[in-house]
Amino acid sequence: MTRSIAICLLTAVATLATAQDHAGSERVVVVRNTRSAASRTIAEDYAQRRGAAIVDVTCPDAALDATSETIPHADYLTSIATPLRVWLASHPGVDYIVLTKGIPIRVQGAPRGVFHGQLALDSVLAALGYEEDATAVTVDVTDANFGPTYHGRPWANRFWNSAAPFRHATCGGYLVTRLDGYTVADALALTTRALAAAATLEAGTAPAGTVLLDVCPSAGMGDPARQPHALVTADHRPHQDVLIAGESAWGDWNADMKLADGRLRARGLASRLETSDVFQGMPGLMGYASWGSNDSHYDAGAYRALGFAPGAIAETAVSTSGRTFLPTTGGQSLLADLIAQGLSGGKGYTDEPLLQAIASPSILFDRYARGWNLADSFYAASALVGWQDIVIGDPLCRGYPERP
Repeated sequence: MTRSIAICLLTAVATLATAQDHAGSERVVVVRNTRSAASRTIAEDYAQRRGAAIVDVTCPDAALDATSETIPHADYLTSIATPLRVWLASHPGVDYIVLTKGIPIRVQGAPRGVFHGQLALDSVLAALGYEEDATAVTVDVTDANFGPTYHGRPWANRFWNSAAPFRHATCGGYLVTRLDGYTVADALALTTRALAAAATLEAGTAPAGTVLLDVCPSAGMGDPARQPHALVTADHRPHQDVLIAGESAWGDWNADMKLADGRLRARGLASRLETSDVFQGMPGLMGYASWGSNDSHYDAGAYRALGFAPGAIAETAVSTSGRTFLPTTGGQSLLADLIAQGLSGGKGYTDEPLLQAIASPSILFDRYARGWNLADSFYAASALVGWQDIVIGDPLCRGYPERP
């Protein structure tokens, strides 16, 4: 009897998820690397469950080894960017590009990159068309703490802090996300969790998980009223670069978490602002932000004890949280660990982005709590494109019902 009930419940959830799985599919394309078994499996699964179109590319299989996670810029242009541009030219209604495990995460030798041209491949794709747009704003980034080769020229994200959901026709560029993790199973689970979250919303059940915002007290606390900080200000002159010559104060990101907490509470949602020296691990979360291994009291055990409800999203202020999606040891805390622990979507960085590039918690969780999808929420909260950013998850994933 117990087994029969369980089967019925699983069937009901699957039915609800299937009823939603093609909504918005005309706005999405998933990219399949023909040389990668992992990419083929994930892309075909996503296309079947979401009804998205597939575009094929041919490049080294990044699911096999860490070296293949990086691709020379010239090869990126011929094997990935060009096929996508050709396809997108005849599909103007597409807003979201979904990459898959097996496609490189990093471009090397890019003219606008740091450390001899390194950029996140995903973020470079997100800026498609910016180069040809005379109104696009270049951000000139340097930081003496990282040496003379740390000089990059990303773009100011035109969708940053937008009050309206994304449309390529309005903002230019694309919102690029990735289905990835340590394993193919981890990557496939991202779509499964997005559909489970959709089933919860379709059933009229409110998400009950808490958003945990874990402040690092030793970084100080800025003024929440001055957050989030805009790179492109009202007095910006056309064709003038925005200059970043060093990292912003860490206390500002703490203040942004405090602002996010206030906004979530004002909506009647469960939020916990952790201001003690204890690095927290909690189960059943709907959202998470912390300093990860940059926290002066970081606890790897607590990080690995974090658990997530379907639809949960996360951001950590960690410079290289997205440096690999293959099993590894050592180094800073990784986004891939949280994916393996049940996360539905998150943001990571292939190489040093500076704190200015980390997603604003107050924007991220405000938009997501309004019922915006995962891609819109992360990109609205992110100041730069053509930089070091990687957004993981099904772009159409929603954790909350739509509301003003």
